[in-house]
Amino acid sequence: VALEVTGSCWEVARILEPHVDRVVVVSPDDTGITQARAKTDRLDAAVIARYAAEHQARLHAWQPAAGVEQQLHELLRRRACVTRLLVSLRQTLGDVGSLQTARQQLEDEFERFFEQLDLQLQALVASDAQLACGIARLRTITGFGPQASIALGALLSRIEFANADALVAYSGLDPRPCDSGQHRGQRRLSKRGPAWLRRQMYLVAFAASHSKALKPLYESIKALGFAPTQALVILARKLMRVAFAVWNGRTSFDPLRLQPNST
Repeated sequence: VALEVTGSCWEVARILEPHVDRVVVVSPDDTGITQARAKTDRLDAAVIARYAAEHQARLHAWQPAAGVEQQLHELLRRRACVTRLLVSLRQTLGDVGSLQTARQQLEDEFERFFEQLDLQLQALVASDAQLACGIARLRTITGFGPQASIALGALLSRIEFANADALVAYSGLDPRPCDSGQHRGQRRLSKRGPAWLRRQMYLVAFAASHSKALKPLYESIKALGFAPTQALVILARKLMRVAFAVWNGRTSFDPLRLQPNST
């Protein structure tokens, strides 16, 4: 059974998975649905079915998360949703002077909610010794705070990526070529993966760029002619590859390996 990526497809996949040979979840960008001249549920289903039939040999089966990993995934997903609501609140009421006191009260409630949710996340991590050790190693990487470490640790424990490039591609931080003949178009991010992961890695890179250990690396990237945002994305990719190595290598982070003269 092939499903298109939507907000509710994961629950459908979880229901179907025990009863069918294989469940695959495909991107609408891969199937070509987004380029179709007409779009209806019936036409979409036909396109997805044809795509799955033609590419089934290389499509990986969807695997449901279980136990602690599933609970972490659900809490992190909801935390990301509430974070978006908080950002929307600030944007909507930020310039309304008469509502600043009420807005601050709402923000304080949001912060109390995040504190309670983060305590639940930490308790879940502590309940799994192997996961806790892996997340502790991720915390040794410059720029990684508690939330980013838990988010990436939960992902790496749930999905077995073949290599670091596969992890970067999953995040959507990989550059997408746009070439034709002799023309070499501007590279842009594929943005194929979950937005929350890209946001987390961008924040990690931002924190790392202001650290004593990795600020020289960030400055060296900008010195190559990249704009600050581009440099942060490049740094985020590097840190994601470092995280993959630290997670799988059972070793702590060594910032000396990311100095400009070693890249």
